[in-house]
Amino acid sequence: MTTRTDRTGGLAPEKDLMLPARPDDPEMRESASIWLFEENGEFGFPRIGIEAEATSWEDRRFQANFALRDGRILNDNGSGPAPSATGPDGRPTVLGAGPVTFRCVEPFRTWTVHFDGSATDSHVDHQIARSVDPARRTPLRFDVELTMVTPAWVQDNSPERVAQMSEAESIEAANMGIGYRIEQLFRAEGRFEIDGRVRDFKAVGSRIHRQSVRPLAGFRGHCWQSAVFPDGRAFGYIAYPPREDGSDAYNEGYLHIDGRMIPARAVKAPWLRRAIGSGDDVAVEFESELGITRIEGVTTLSTFRIGNPDMGGFNLQQSGARYRWDGQSAYGMIERSSPHALELG
Repeated sequence: MTTRTDRTGGLAPEKDLMLPARPDDPEMRESASIWLFEENGEFGFPRIGIEAEATSWEDRRFQANFALRDGRILNDNGSGPAPSATGPDGRPTVLGAGPVTFRCVEPFRTWTVHFDGSATDSHVDHQIARSVDPARRTPLRFDVELTMVTPAWVQDNSPERVAQMSEAESIEAANMGIGYRIEQLFRAEGRFEIDGRVRDFKAVGSRIHRQSVRPLAGFRGHCWQSAVFPDGRAFGYIAYPPREDGSDAYNEGYLHIDGRMIPARAVKAPWLRRAIGSGDDVAVEFESELGITRIEGVTTLSTFRIGNPDMGGFNLQQSGARYRWDGQSAYGMIERSSPHALELG
């Protein structure tokens, strides 16, 4: 008899379903997002996501980033009506907003994502120069099925746990979210329709599902990377910049090797210091029970929001990267933010 690998990260399967109705806490939100990259790096979706906040439960914010190898960027940020959370099997498996729909087919194992809309058509150089023409729009559509290939990496910041933390630790936990957050790496197959052309594709990426309250007072920026390689090894982490008072900043991650999730922390992270369309060095080094592990990386399929108003004027990069680890290569994600002025070009 074959035993299936546990991918829940220690959570009950129901934790990967959606909230069935508006939560009572007005600060509560549910969020789902994916970072998806065609396996040969031809294009990527460096964040397709929904933020369903209790205060605007029926009119939810969504984001859709599409990046092509030549630097072309399509981006749609807005809000849209919410469909019913009830899926075909009667469970709360659907999270949607406007043109974006996520569905949990099997918790921690299979999800689908659908987009049918249009997006501002530009170039990464225009994003960096803040010269995007919002009137230029292009219709596009995709459908994709995600198959999870690693156990869930879970940030469990329940109110009970946060109450036992120091003041500095509780601030870091709040920036991550009071509640829980799931991150899993996947392989995917789908269909992407743009410019009258239909592309069937295979891809890799990361998906995130959270239900939490997330006050961002004191947020100082972050660096977040992940990827899964052909032999199944993978990595992921999130780190916040060092704190001025010298107390510990959030810095947690993992190395997934031979089916094991090995806790790790980044000892060298590529903080956001400049904005270029591709080719930025984003190598990362981890410390774990294995010693020091170095993973090489360079950016590609980049998108930027310079002076992002949704983050208090911080600069934000949401992009792909090509990573190399012990002779293997893979495309994966990187998201970085910083309040500091960037070197441009």
